[in-house]
Amino acid sequence: MLNNKSILITGGTGSLGKALTKYILTTYPNVRRLVIFSRDEQKQFQMSQEYPADRFPQLRFFIGDVRDKERLKRAFQGIDYIIHAAAMKHVHIAEYNPDECIKTNIGGAENVIDAAIQTGVKKVVALSTDKACAPINLYGATKLTSDKLFIAANKIKGSNPISFSVVRYGNVMGSNGSVIPFFIKMRKTGVLPITNPKMTRFNISLLDGVKMVMFALEKSWGGELYVPKLHSYKIMDMAEAIGPECLKPIIGIRPGEKIHEEMITSSDSYNTYDLGTYYIILPQNPNWKLDEYLEVFKAVKVQEGFHYNSGENELWETPETLRELIKSHVDYSFDL
Repeated sequence: MLNNKSILITGGTGSLGKALTKYILTTYPNVRRLVIFSRDEQKQFQMSQEYPADRFPQLRFFIGDVRDKERLKRAFQGIDYIIHAAAMKHVHIAEYNPDECIKTNIGGAENVIDAAIQTGVKKVVALSTDKACAPINLYGATKLTSDKLFIAANKIKGSNPISFSVVRYGNVMGSNGSVIPFFIKMRKTGVLPITNPKMTRFNISLLDGVKMVMFALEKSWGGELYVPKLHSYKIMDMAEAIGPECLKPIIGIRPGEKIHEEMITSSDSYNTYDLGTYYIILPQNPNWKLDEYLEVFKAVKVQEGFHYNSGENELWETPETLRELIKSHVDYSFDL
């Protein structure tokens, strides 16, 4: 799919961006060009050390901010596919810096859409989050707005053949700022602070997140919002998996946090279909024939009122399975 194509990843120095880079370079050795677009000079420098130019001549690094549309337009020249992963993602930071979060997550999304339409890009896949579903915090609200912008872009593009789709997933295991590396760090102190013992979260590995993005990049027709079928875990089980001997004081939830994460609401059920590996929320008025789409992908309509959240999930991790996942997917330096 990507051989002889040019692809750009916004936020390419983040956890998922780096995982995507490794996957693409390994799976598609004949990719024409892979551009890492981000505003973090130091992370780009460190990443360039991992991928020296003499061994990876197809990899390029481009300093820029999604808030800067002109910079995006320059970066998008000659690009076939875009994966939009750039975002402000920390819930509590967004609560105290709302204008900055809006500029990046909403204004940045608008800029990516406009620049992509103007530069001949063929397809854009934007990354969402479970917090965009029925949001109660600013981060989630900005990502919901971003989702809506990318879905609506399929209508405002005119005769341009470009397509836009969205992937929404849960917490990426071991990603920067997530609970696993935090608990691993705090384990040394003998104390794992718990926000609320009833809290649950969806969980997805970096590799599964990458595969979902690649699925959307290859299969999307435009306007789809993909949701993976994931296991949930209880925060107390995660704490038990990492630090069974640690104290676990209850400190209360941070501003904007949910007890359970939701990825599909009952209101979404009227446009939600089961693809087998993923659920998919389709646009109400797509640019293509719905019957044909359902036939091609063997999509099955979910029941009206269906909803999907981490607290009522059928699939659960245990402390034992979480330990095995951490061993497989997360860097750590102690015995589990």
